[in-house]
Order: sequence, then C-alpha cells, then structure tokens
Amino acid sequence: MHPDVVPDEVVVITGAGGMGLAIARRLGTSRHVVLADFVERALGDATRMLKGEGHQVHPVVTDVSDPGAVASLAAVAAGLGRIRTIVHTAGVSPVQASPDRIVLVDVIGTALLLDAFLPYAQAGTVAVCIASMAGTMASLPAEAERGLATTPTAELASLSILDPATMNPGSAYGIAKRANQLRVRAAAIAWGRRGARVVSISPGIISTPMGQQELAGPAGDAIRGMIAMSPSQRIGTPDDIASAVEFLVSPAASFITGTDLLIDGGVVAAIQFPART
Repeated sequence: MHPDVVPDEVVVITGAGGMGLAIARRLGTSRHVVLADFVERALGDATRMLKGEGHQVHPVVTDVSDPGAVASLAAVAAGLGRIRTIVHTAGVSPVQASPDRIVLVDVIGTALLLDAFLPYAQAGTVAVCIASMAGTMASLPAEAERGLATTPTAELASLSILDPATMNPGSAYGIAKRANQLRVRAAAIAWGRRGARVVSISPGIISTPMGQQELAGPAGDAIRGMIAMSPSQRIGTPDDIASAVEFLVSPAASFITGTDLLIDGGVVAAIQFPART
C-alpha cells in the first residue's frame, strides 16, 4: 500500500454545496469522505462528482436540526474508522429561510453536531464550523452571548435572544452566526480534554450557490458595495475557504483552538474603518 494512503481515516463534511465540495477535494484524497446534506438530489450529484474524481464517498441524507439524524451521522462516520476531521458547512441564509428555520439549522444544528461528535473525538481530531462575517459584526449583550455559548443544546431554542418572532431573516442570521463562534469557543474545553481541537471560520462573501442567491436577492446591491469597498475588491472563492480549512486541521495549527478565523477579503475592516477621500 502506498504510504500516503490512510484508509482508516474519516473526513466528515456537512453541506454538499460549493464550500463542501472544495473542502472534500482538498482533504478527501485516500480517506473516507462522509458527505451529508438535507437535499437528497444535491447530495447525489455531489457524491457522483466526487466519486468520479476518485474519492471514497459515503453519502448520508441528514437534517442537521434533527438530533437523531445528527447522532446517526456521527455513528456512521465512526463505523468507518478514526474521525480525523469534521467540517460543518451546512446552513441556510436570509434569502433562503425564515428566522425560525435559521435558528433551527444554523444555531441548533451546529450545537447538535458538536455534541454528537464529541464522544468520537480523539487526539488529532479537529472540527471546523463555518460561521460568517455577519457573526463578527453582530453586537450582542454579554449575558446573551454567554447564554448562546453555554446553554445546553436541548434548551437553546428557549433563549429569548433566539425568539424568531423578534427577528427578521437578516438579524436572525447575524445572531446565529455569532452563536456559532461562541459555541465553538466554549466547546474547545471539552474537546481539548480528548486531545481534539475545534475552531470556526467566518467567511465573507463567497461565490457559492448560496452566495449567488444572496447577490440576486434584496441585499444584492449592498453586498456588491461591500465587495467594492473591501481591500481585496473581489468575491471570495470556495478554494479560499478550503485552503484555510486545510491549514486549520493540519499539525501546523496544533496550538489553534476555541477561536474564529475571519476570511472576508477585508470587508469588516472596511466597514469599521472606511477609507477617507
């Protein structure tokens, strides 16, 4: 067997969209790739594509807001070998979903995934949760942030900060992604006890199907304006995110856990410190 082949290692990726595919290609060579998505057709298309490129792909239809489905996903992955990496890209955006669905998928789903995979984490396991620059820009009271970080998953939906009736899709998304950042920070303690790490990435505007939907939606002009004012002056690519994930799950990043990496081409910097003419 070739020395680079590690058939007992498993990479789990939730979300079969642009970022998920780019990450699968970057991390999946010679490993089992467990690919999960809620949309069966999208999952099938992605699976066929990756298998055609030579990857060992195990598709699992999964609703990340369903505790049983997430627990089953973790068990399937663990049955294939040692779980090396979990990358949670699954989520919905303001143009795709209502506030209640954003809370269920983006907040509860992330918490469920961190809970379900913790028992299988071991030395060298790394989980990466995709948040958003929207979370970086969210400004929440300290008490609300602590609640989002530490409330048991079964009780999260009862927090007043997550009441869908008090939010529109845009504000729900910002709160949800801030919750992801905070949840990862708090989870790092338990994961560290198992020799594992957990981090989050907050992408800016990325050219994925979800990103293109947002550009075509009501906020499209504002988003294009943010790109134009940013230092990079370009939209991000799925490979930009995959490159960061590749580093974060590698031994080179072994001292990085419980934190967030903002990958936005400088959009947040430009908003906070606009250029003077």
